[in-house]
Amino acid sequence: MVFLGCGIISEKFYDNINVLDSADKSNFKAEILEYRSLTGSKNPALAKNLYYADKAGMSLKQVKITLDNSGVIIEPGALQFLKGNIACDANIGGVGGLAKKMLKNKLTNESAFNPLYKGTGEVFLEPSFSHFIIVKLEGGSIIVDKGIFYCSESTLEVGVASQKNISAGLLGGEGWFQTKISGTGICILESPVPMSEILKYNLDNEKLQVDGNFALLRSDSINFSVVRAGSGIAGKLTSGEGLLQTFEGTGAVWVAPTQPVYNYIAGGNVASLAAAPYNRNNPA
Repeated sequence: MVFLGCGIISEKFYDNINVLDSADKSNFKAEILEYRSLTGSKNPALAKNLYYADKAGMSLKQVKITLDNSGVIIEPGALQFLKGNIACDANIGGVGGLAKKMLKNKLTNESAFNPLYKGTGEVFLEPSFSHFIIVKLEGGSIIVDKGIFYCSESTLEVGVASQKNISAGLLGGEGWFQTKISGTGICILESPVPMSEILKYNLDNEKLQVDGNFALLRSDSINFSVVRAGSGIAGKLTSGEGLLQTFEGTGAVWVAPTQPVYNYIAGGNVASLAAAPYNRNNPA
């Protein structure tokens, strides 16, 4: 049986695709795909929603992984389809591995069992309007917010990091445990903001302090604590701030300054953004 036009159909699909970001190794490739337009609606109500989503700058995105005798670890339920000679492994890792994975699930809100797909071919994850960022590790470890791990090259280990500072565990907003990704390879995180709104700092024996919980990741070498903006009662009164998340040392810290704004909007607090924070309690 012969099917005509298959090549043309495939080309048309990729004509509607932008590659927002990619990372390529000899046997593993990760791509963040963006659909340029969604024109398949035949329902007027759905077409209206798609129109406003497009005007708001929202675009459908999808993660594509290309394997060449390699493996990818993904969040359960994230797979949409795959093509090629690829097999799924439960990725339990024996009795000891099972205990570690159950502990990770309990402490970090990450799934206990992340399926491992190994072989040669293409893996497509579920499309969504979310944002995805590619992070390349070359040894060492990073600590990321709970729940933002999406998938990674199988050469990486996804585990648990405990807060080293009491103030960070009690007041840091992430609890006593976060997700730790270690090794050499490529991972993809689901971000609350697009890459263009992420500020990447490489600290060199320096300090970074933020008023809020919008740091997405940090190197394991960075010390994390929560401190008062000013020392003593006078410092607190004159600074006008309360507690600051503090990152000290040498390594990377990624922050998302616009994340609190989206949280305000999602909570229906758009009016509060009409004035700068220091003036929000005294609206005109």
